[in-house]
Amino acid sequence: MADKLIIVESPAKAGTIQKFLGGSTKVIASMGHVRDLPKSKLGVNIDKDFEPEYINIRGKGDLIKKLKKEAKNAKKIFLATDPDREGEAIAWHLASLLNIPQDSICRVTFNEITKEAVQKSIKNPTKIDKNLTDAQQARRILDRIVGYKISPVLWKKVKKGLSAGRVQSVAVKLIADREDEIEKFIPEEYWNIYANLSDVKSKKIFESKFYGKNGKKIELKNSQDVKKILDCIENSEFVVNEIKKSEKKRTPAPPFTTSTMQQEASRKLNFNLKRTMMIAQNLYEGVRVPEKGSVGLITYMRTDSTRISEEAISAAKEHIVSTFGESYYENRYYKTKGNAQDAHEAIRPTYINMEPEKIKDSLTPEQYKLYKLIYNRFIASQMAQAIFDTVSVDIGSNNYNFKSNGQTLKFKGFMALYVESLDENEEEENIKIPELSLGQKLEKISIDSKQSFTEPPPRYTEASLVKALEEKGIGRPSTYSPTITTILARRYIERVQKQLIPTELGRVVNKLLIENFPDVINAEFTAEIEQEFDEVAEGKEDWKNVIKQFYSPFEKVVLKVEKELEHVKLVEEVSDVKCDKCGKMMVVRFGKYGKFLACPGFPDCRNIASIVETINEPCPVCGGKVEIRKTKKRKNYYICENNKNDEVSCKYISWNKPKEGEVWNLEKIDVSDKKSVKKQAAKKTAAKKHSIKNKINNKKTNKNATK
Repeated sequence: MADKLIIVESPAKAGTIQKFLGGSTKVIASMGHVRDLPKSKLGVNIDKDFEPEYINIRGKGDLIKKLKKEAKNAKKIFLATDPDREGEAIAWHLASLLNIPQDSICRVTFNEITKEAVQKSIKNPTKIDKNLTDAQQARRILDRIVGYKISPVLWKKVKKGLSAGRVQSVAVKLIADREDEIEKFIPEEYWNIYANLSDVKSKKIFESKFYGKNGKKIELKNSQDVKKILDCIENSEFVVNEIKKSEKKRTPAPPFTTSTMQQEASRKLNFNLKRTMMIAQNLYEGVRVPEKGSVGLITYMRTDSTRISEEAISAAKEHIVSTFGESYYENRYYKTKGNAQDAHEAIRPTYINMEPEKIKDSLTPEQYKLYKLIYNRFIASQMAQAIFDTVSVDIGSNNYNFKSNGQTLKFKGFMALYVESLDENEEEENIKIPELSLGQKLEKISIDSKQSFTEPPPRYTEASLVKALEEKGIGRPSTYSPTITTILARRYIERVQKQLIPTELGRVVNKLLIENFPDVINAEFTAEIEQEFDEVAEGKEDWKNVIKQFYSPFEKVVLKVEKELEHVKLVEEVSDVKCDKCGKMMVVRFGKYGKFLACPGFPDCRNIASIVETINEPCPVCGGKVEIRKTKKRKNYYICENNKNDEVSCKYISWNKPKEGEVWNLEKIDVSDKKSVKKQAAKKTAAKKHSIKNKINNKKTNKNATK
C-alpha cells in the first residue's frame, strides 16, 4: 500500500517525479483525459441548463480500473496534472471518477519539474480550482454546440461527413480571405535608381539610392519618370550635402511564450507547430541525463506570460557574467500583454548549468535544437543591448537627392548569443560607408535603374497564422497547434512549401458558413468569447451565463437556416465527362483531397475519376497538353497527356513547370514514366540509409580503435 498516490498525465512525467519522491510514494499516469462528451450525440442537455453528459472515454476501461484500484489502496491522493485549464479539468474528472470530494486538498501543480519544485508543491497542496474547470467546461460545451449544430448545414449543402468548429472555421476564413486578397491584387509598377559612387580619397565604392528632389520624396512610377531624372543628372556632379551620425541600440527579445516559441521554431528550425509542442512536452516532462536520471529541462510550455522568477534571473546573471563578462549583463523585467494569463512563467531552462552543448548526447537532434533555442533566447533576454554606430548621408546631384545609410556594430551585447529571426539582414549587420566630409565631391562609377512591381500580401505560414490569431485574441496558447492540425487533417487547407493555402473544399465550406453564420464565424466574436472564458477562469462570470447569452441568438439563426434548407437538396455540378462504365454524365463531388468526378449512378455504378488540371504551356517534347498531378505528399508534378500507363508515346514528366520556348533535353532528367519517379525516390532513401549505416559503423570502429 502506497502512502501517497500521485496521478499525472504521461508516463514520462510520472518517471521524472517518481525519481524525486521515491519511498512509499507511487506515481502513475492517466494518459490524458479519462472522461469526455460522447462522440455519437450532442452530449449537452440544453433543457437542463446545459448540463454536460460525460462518459468514460472508450478504450480506457482497464486504465480506469487500475486507477481506482491504486486510489483505493493509497492513504493520500494528489492530482498533479498540467498547470492549466485543461490540466485542471483532467484533475476534476479524476476526482469525480475516484470519488474524491471536490473540496479535498488534493491538487498540486509544477511550473517546472525539478526536485525542489515537486517537493514544495507536494508540501503545499490546494483544492481543485473550480473557476479553471468551469472555463474549460464552457469552452468544451460551446464548441460542441457550434460543431454539432452547424455541421448538418454542411452535410445538406456540400457533402456528408464535413464538420465545422468555432476557432477552426475562423482560422480557415483568415487563410481564405488572404487568398482572395492575393487573387484580386493588381500589381503596380515602380522604379528605383541606384548610384554607385566612389570616395576619391579612400577609393571605396558605395551605393546610394534615389530619394527625391530638394529634400522632398518622389515616387518613381514609370520609365519616363526615371529617364527624366537620368537625363538631368547625366553630366552633373554628386556632392555630399549632409552627414548625420548617431548611435542605435537594439534590445533583446523577451523569453518565449508558447506562440513566440512556435513562430521561432517554425522560422529557424523549420518545425511545424505539432512537432514543436511534442518536443517541448518531452523537454518539460523529463529527459534522461547520465548520472542525473530523468530531468525536466524547461518550464511549462503552454503560457502567454513573459514573467520570470527572481531565482532564474539570478542564475542567468551568474552565467552571463562568468561567460561573457560584467558588461554583457543587464537585469530585465518583461511586462506581460494585457489580455495574457500570468499564471505561469515564460518558457525557460530549469537548470542554467545544463547548457545545450553539455547535454547534447542525451538529447535527440530535434530536442537539442529546440532546447538550444529556448536556452539561448532566455539567456539573451537578460543581456545588454547591442550598440551600433550609424551614419546617414544625403548626396545631391542637380537638386536631386540620393541617400546612403550605414551602420557598424560597436558592441555585440545579446547578439553575441542570439538574434531573433524576425530581424532583417541578420547577416548584413555591418553596412559600411567610407568616411566622408560635407561638400565633398564624389566620383560617379555607374547609375542603374530597376523596374519592380508591388507584391500581394504573403500567404500565411503556420508561424504568421499563430501571430495573427494571437493578435486578434482568437484562441489561447494550448489551442494554436490543435487548431491548425485539425484544419489540415480535414483538408480545408493544405501546406505547400510552408505556405497555408485553402483547398477548393475549404473555400466552399468557408463561403457557406459566412453566408449562413456570419456572426459566429467572425474573428471579433471569437475574441469576445475568449475574453468571457477568461472572466470565468478569474471567477468574474458564471460559465452557464456565457453559454446562455451565446445560445439564445445562435439557436434562432440555426432554426432559420434549417428552415431555409428544409426542401433544399444537394445540387451537384454535372461535368462534360461521360462515365466509361455506364454512360451517365459524371458529377463533381468533394473528397478530402478536393474535387473529383463520380458517377451519379451510385451505388449501382461506383466509377470515379480525377479532375484533370492543365496549364497553358504545351509539352516541350510533343506539343500536347501538360497536366498537373499530385504525389501522395501533395507535391505538384507535370506530365504530358500522352504519357499514359498503358502506352507511352511521349516521355515528358517533370517536377518543374515547363516554360515558353523551353527545349526539353531527355538526358537532363532521368524520368521516363511515373514508376521511375518512385524508383528514384526509393533509390535515394536506400542510399541515405546506407550512408547513415556506414557513419555509425565508422564511429564504432573509431571508438574501438581508440580503446
